[in-house]
Amino acid sequence: MDQFPTIVGIGSGLRAVMERVELVSKSDVPVLIFGETGSGKEVVARQIHNGSPRAERPFIRVNCGAIPHELIDSQLFGHEKGAFTGATETRQGWFERADGGTLLLDELGELPLAAQVRLLRILQDGWLDRVGSQQPISVDVRIVAATHRDLPSMVAAGQFREDLWYRLAVFPIVIPPLRERCEDIPELARHFALRAATRFGLYPVAPTREDIELLISYSWPGNVRELATVIDRAAILGDGKQLEVAKSLGVPTHPVAPLVPSIVEPPPPMRPLSAKEIVPLDDVIRRHIESALTATGGRIEGPRGAAKALKINPHTLRGRMRKLKIDWKEFRE
Repeated sequence: MDQFPTIVGIGSGLRAVMERVELVSKSDVPVLIFGETGSGKEVVARQIHNGSPRAERPFIRVNCGAIPHELIDSQLFGHEKGAFTGATETRQGWFERADGGTLLLDELGELPLAAQVRLLRILQDGWLDRVGSQQPISVDVRIVAATHRDLPSMVAAGQFREDLWYRLAVFPIVIPPLRERCEDIPELARHFALRAATRFGLYPVAPTREDIELLISYSWPGNVRELATVIDRAAILGDGKQLEVAKSLGVPTHPVAPLVPSIVEPPPPMRPLSAKEIVPLDDVIRRHIESALTATGGRIEGPRGAAKALKINPHTLRGRMRKLKIDWKEFRE
């Protein structure tokens, strides 16, 4: 297991995951990685690439959920000059740029059905068509896909192609959430504390026993990514003297109001509104979502997230935020 020196948890919570990574790395089959947001799917995908015969070739990550639907074909498969308005030059897509290497398709469940058809063709015969071209292009790319979505349920609902599912799910790898591998938290906390000291020019300080107990008692909806952020904040608050883990987590030192106050409060008695007092519905929804994001520090998912407080699906909330042009980063603590 010495080919994974940079991953914390190899000997404990991630042992089974790394054993599967080692098994599949040397082959060329597609891999499908399941895991919650922030659990380390990209790290695992990179280890698969680094342990493969393609290690010297490109490793490219594409977030399928971040590409506007109208640009997916151009981004993934490329386009010819003049193929559409604004196509002033020929452009290689991500598949061509990853030729000979590995392409990580992150958030695969967000890929529209039409793009799934074209992805299936590449998996079947290795050919793609640039937008605006009649000349197929051969590519040699290993696909590693990652998602936090329940793809089998999406297949049953007709939201994900069954034939593509069977092509990609040759070798699934499931990354357990951080709350299910608490034994990794002490080592991760020490690792991130040392990294934070280096990044911020602080004296390195290790987490105390009390710090570790606090970290283990937390549910970590944002997984390892959230833990890294909490330790960074604790290091800055401690200014090289100690780690202010309790402050970073927002844990009260004496009884106070809940950390995340209730967002939905009993409304005051209603009176009839005049026509001039009525505001557009989108404005009302925007203010309500912004209030939720403010109360949750920009967190969308998890038991302390805005979606939970608003009692809607996180993906539905993200869709409404995109429509209303709400940027969650503006509310991040």
